[in-house]
Amino acid sequence: DRYNYRVELGKHSLKTSEEGSIARRAATIISHDDYNTMLSRNDIALIKLSSPVTFSDTVMPACLPARGVVLPHGAPCYVSGWGRLSTSGPRADLLQQALLPVVGQETCSLPDWWSVLATDKMVCAGGDGITAGCNGDSGGPLNCQNPDGSWVVHGAVSFGSGQGCNVLQKPTVFTKASSYIDWINTAMTNN
Repeated sequence: DRYNYRVELGKHSLKTSEEGSIARRAATIISHDDYNTMLSRNDIALIKLSSPVTFSDTVMPACLPARGVVLPHGAPCYVSGWGRLSTSGPRADLLQQALLPVVGQETCSLPDWWSVLATDKMVCAGGDGITAGCNGDSGGPLNCQNPDGSWVVHGAVSFGSGQGCNVLQKPTVFTKASSYIDWINTAMTNN
């Protein structure tokens, strides 16, 4: 099996089986041709599931932003994942979420923040030294609520500070979904 991954949908607990959760194998993984591991550029991939899923109360499609949308500085968004609960702490058994206000590109790219590592194809959130994504959260969503109450996935966790998870002026950095809408559509059409 070329893609030896299992995708679990509708999960909250990693330790218990849950009614309504679904497991599928990965049929194909489509990663960006220009992905740069050193600089975390174009850090995006899609997984095609082995078979379709039926949507339910616990399994729903994610909404994506329109092409080019830029979140304003301070926008209240949430990171979620099963990553470490603190820099050297244990991994979460239950899905965690944390409020991470967006840090505008102008601030995030300052020399004492992320400097040139933060590009306009990324979105930064957090950086208060208290709350952040952590090891094991990579690929998890940055969800932001629209005025109409709907939720949109604006990013996927890409990287954080090597000094620790809650470093002041080192916000969690996400791949910005709105910069990759055309790539996503093309990848879905071709696969």
